[in-house]
Amino acid sequence: MNHEKRTFEFYVLAGFFLLFVLFLYGPLSAILILSFQGPEGGLTFPLNGVSLHWFHNLFQQQAVGDFGASFKRSFVLGLMVMAVTVLVSLLAGLAFRQRFRGGTALFYLAVASLVVPSIIISLGIGVVFQQSGLKPAWYSSAFGAHLTWTLPFGVLIMFAVFNRFSPAYEEAARDLGASAWQTFRHVVLPMIAPSLIGVGLFGFSLSYDEFARTLMTSGTYNTLPLEIYGMTTNVTTPVLYALGTVTTVFSFTIILAALGLIISLRRKQAKGV
Repeated sequence: MNHEKRTFEFYVLAGFFLLFVLFLYGPLSAILILSFQGPEGGLTFPLNGVSLHWFHNLFQQQAVGDFGASFKRSFVLGLMVMAVTVLVSLLAGLAFRQRFRGGTALFYLAVASLVVPSIIISLGIGVVFQQSGLKPAWYSSAFGAHLTWTLPFGVLIMFAVFNRFSPAYEEAARDLGASAWQTFRHVVLPMIAPSLIGVGLFGFSLSYDEFARTLMTSGTYNTLPLEIYGMTTNVTTPVLYALGTVTTVFSFTIILAALGLIISLRRKQAKGV
């Protein structure tokens, strides 16, 4: 079997990609290694022993920072944002399959928040809540602020999905006597389910990691990104690195779970065919 000879440009691009990966994950590897410092270890190399001391310390009462509560708030907020992002993006994708008056203006209005600086949106929402006599909180004002970030991405993804979706499948279902709901439930939804999982993962990860749009809208209680930022100015032990390792592993676990679910759905579809 003959293989095409790789050109010089291929190795240049491969080297550039390798440098990009090192730049992207190099700092994470340093944090991962330093999180295993011994009990007497510091914030820099070299390692002073190897242990799980700082991981145990992370889940104990801290003099500064509240990792457990802030993680729960970010997790719940991410789930809320994910659910609304998936639902609204799906409905928007279905609606924009047909042209309607004002659709273009509505589309640009939906994605306008992507070009506005995040801190400005956070400040604006925070000011509106305060002027309205409402107390900003992570489950209200921050929730709305996160949706201004996740919804445009979700809507754009669903537009791309439905632009490639052939209406022939729906026509075949209707010819067989299926109602509009049955067509959607048994034909459309299973076919776009992997994309919806991707939208959900995108919405959750954007919300879980969001800092700027939460800064002025979270109210009294911090989300995890705000808590980590606060800890960087006070914590002087490797417990901060342990926190970074735990949150990174959690993020990768969510991604792998979503990919596993997508693969499972595609296998079921392949068997159905």
